[in-house]
Amino acid sequence: MSVIVDYRNVEIERAEKTVLKNVSFTLSEGEFCYLVGRVGSGKSSLMKTMYADVAIPSGEKADVLGFDLLNLKKRRIPYLRRKIGIVFQDFQLLQDRSVNENLRFVLRATGWSQRQDIEDRIEEVLTAVGMANKSYKMPHELSGGEQQRVVIARALLNKPALILADEPTGNLDPETGYQIVTLLHTLAHDGHSILMATHNLQLVDDFPARVLRCADKKLSD
Repeated sequence: MSVIVDYRNVEIERAEKTVLKNVSFTLSEGEFCYLVGRVGSGKSSLMKTMYADVAIPSGEKADVLGFDLLNLKKRRIPYLRRKIGIVFQDFQLLQDRSVNENLRFVLRATGWSQRQDIEDRIEEVLTAVGMANKSYKMPHELSGGEQQRVVIARALLNKPALILADEPTGNLDPETGYQIVTLLHTLAHDGHSILMATHNLQLVDDFPARVLRCADKKLSD
């Protein structure tokens, strides 16, 4: 399996303070990995470096999907982000548009122009997350779990090799959270690499996978 994330001795800063140092790890194609640690331990900051939302001040190597993050030009960032699906805790759906229109907006913004291709891809991703019959609904008409399924569908639109899920069950009840984690594991079996930040260690116990821990400004495997 090919390595799609490769960090070696990377330092991560927020507001000019070091949050993680000497970060070294790899993530392989089709691998599911948890990222655990207390609030403020650097989980989100680490994820944000992967899609160039947080710059990396120093490191030996920081490679994501063939992009060298240590020397990444600003104009290249959109191309990196098209290869990564991001699942947020708070959904971040456009509230004034239907599920269909939310997904159509993302595809058009990332260069899709053929109407039939757009409609076919929307149907594919909504079917993959079990939401094909809710495409006409507005976000406020959906439960939290349904909204998160739409967010995962949105993350899948451009067929990303890597999906970053930042506390995807944080706003959901336990049963719905289990359904979302089951879905993410299924996507890993289908070949997507998944890095999921969580502080819910019960989920980690119930759905075993590799665990990376953030603590004391260090990342350990």
